[in-house]
Amino acid sequence: MLKCLIFSSFMLFVTAQEIPPYIKQCRSADPALVECLKGSLHHLRPWLRSGIPEIEMPSVEPFVMDTLSLALTGGPNGYRINLKDMQVYGASNFTVKSITLGEGTKPFDAVVTIPRLVIKAKYTSSGVLIIIPASGGGEFNAVFDGVTADVKGRISSNEKPNGIFLHVDALLLDLNVKRPKLTVAKIFNNNKILTEATNLFLKENGHEILNAMKPQLQKKLSSEFTGIANSLLKNVPRNYFLLD
Repeated sequence: MLKCLIFSSFMLFVTAQEIPPYIKQCRSADPALVECLKGSLHHLRPWLRSGIPEIEMPSVEPFVMDTLSLALTGGPNGYRINLKDMQVYGASNFTVKSITLGEGTKPFDAVVTIPRLVIKAKYTSSGVLIIIPASGGGEFNAVFDGVTADVKGRISSNEKPNGIFLHVDALLLDLNVKRPKLTVAKIFNNNKILTEATNLFLKENGHEILNAMKPQLQKKLSSEFTGIANSLLKNVPRNYFLLD
C-alpha cells in the first residue's frame, strides 16, 4: 500500500513537472469552460511579451512586420506611402471579452480588446500632397487607442504518438479603432513646411488612412498571429491545457 502511494505521488509529481508554467489547465466538462479558457489566454500574456525560447515562440513585443503600401490620394501624382521595418507594440496587453466555441469543424468567434497599439516604421513617399511635391522618406508613427478585434478562426486536431495536437488552420481579424493618431518625423531633410503639411493631412484624415491600411494590416496580423499560435500548439498536447 505504501509503495502504491509513493508511486502515485511520484507520477503526480512527474505529470505536474511536465506541464509548462505558461499553461493554465481547464476541464472540458467545466460549466464555466469559456471563462476558464479566457483565463488561460490571459495567463499567457507575460510569456507572449518575453517569448518562449524552448519552443521557438518569439516575443510579440515588438510584433515585427515587413512592408505595407498605401495609395492615399488618386491620380497620376497621387500621394503614396510605403512602410517597412514595422514594429507593433502593445499586442500582448489584450483582454478577451468573449469566446464562442465552434463545434466540430465550425469556426470559433472571439472579441478581443487592446487599450493601445503603437506602430513604428520607416517610410518612403511619392506624389503630391496638398499641392506640394512630397516625395521622400522618414519615420512613421501610429498610435491606435481603443482597439477592438473581432476574431474568427478554425482549428483542427492531429493525433500523434505523444498526444493530440491542435492547429490553427485559419484566422481572420476585423479591427476597429476608436482614436487613430498618425504622425511622421525626420522627413524631407527635416523640411518644416513639408513635415507640417504631411502631419496636418494625417491628422485630418486619420480614420480614412486607417481604413486604407486595414485590409493589409489585418491580413498581416492574422498571418503572424497564426504562426505564433501554431508555434505554441505544435509543442503542447491538447491534454496539457484541456483535460477531458
